[in-house]
Order: sequence, then C-alpha cells, then structure tokens
Amino acid sequence: MASSAGGDEAGALVLEVNRQRVVARADVGAPLLSVLRGLGLTGAKRACGQGECGACTVLLDGQAVMSCMLLAAEVGTRAVTTVEGLADSCADLRAAFADRGAFQCGFCTPGHIVRAEALLRDGKATDETQVRKALSGNICRCTGYTAIVDAVLDTAARRQGAS
Repeated sequence: MASSAGGDEAGALVLEVNRQRVVARADVGAPLLSVLRGLGLTGAKRACGQGECGACTVLLDGQAVMSCMLLAAEVGTRAVTTVEGLADSCADLRAAFADRGAFQCGFCTPGHIVRAEALLRDGKATDETQVRKALSGNICRCTGYTAIVDAVLDTAARRQGAS
C-alpha cells in the first residue's frame, strides 16, 4: 500500500495524529508504534512486537489496529488516534474502568481503552459475548477479563441510556 501523505523530504513523514498534522522523522520501515512513541505519545505500548497482545492498539480511521504491525509510511492521509487523543471523548469509559477495578499494573489499559472505544462507537458492545470476542486480541495478565468486560458493558448501557 503506497503512502499518499509520503514525505516532504527524505526520512520525513506527514501524518494526521489526534486531529493534528505532524511531521515525523522515520526510517522507511519504521512501524507506526515507533513513530508515535518518538512523537512523545507513549500510551500505545511496545510489548510483543508481533500484533499478538494489543498493547499497541490505536485507531486508524476509527478502526482498532495494532500499531506495531503497521508501517508508518503506509498510513498515508488516514487519521491516527491514540489513547491520548481519546482522553476527553472516553472519560466515561475510563471512569468505568476505575469503578470496576479493570486495571492493576495499567500496561494493557491503553490498548483495551482504545479497542473498547472503537467497539462502543460502532454500537457493537451489546452483550458479554460480543465484548469478549472484540477484546480477545488484547491481553491482560493482571485482572482477568471480567472487570474489563463489565466496564465496557456499563459504559455501553450508560451511553444507550443517554441517547
């Protein structure tokens, strides 16, 4: 997939990250995760590096993707949203995570928040089975998943009641 944003000079990438145009210096084969972290956006975590754990999850045009598996040069003009970019819009989800005790060490939490927010925005957080299936690509080694699933379902119910 070719980058339509490309670079305006050798080694420079022009990206839209969290609704802002940014210019990042990166090797042509750099994963999006490395570029984001180089921009100081450290919510997405480097863990497995193989797209297996979900710690690096970001939104690409609203869809959850593993940023360790996507070359930054392939992003083009598509919108990248990190957990930092969701801070205001998902305060209710973050509060539900806290209320339900859905995190302990916090390492996996940004990836879970990003994937859960995508699920909620798509209106697909309708039942426990659906939420578990959607979050199955994100690993948590501390809490188990019940509290995380409950937090997502609580948020879905609150948002449904508010609409």
